[in-house]
Amino acid sequence: MENTEILRRLEFLRTEHRDLDAAISALLGSGSVDQLQAARLKKRKLRLKDEIAALEDELIPDIIA
Repeated sequence: MENTEILRRLEFLRTEHRDLDAAISALLGSGSVDQLQAARLKKRKLRLKDEIAALEDELIPDIIA
């Protein structure tokens, strides 16, 4: 994947990660909390974080010391 494609994908994933964070906060802030839905959203957020980290690693060149 080219750097420009990686950067576009990273921006999309970061936006989705922020949106999920807001959704989780809103869900937990409401009176009736659906624990299953909150757990699913948190799991999705963690997967996004892992994908973001993997893509950021692709942008960093390997340095052989």
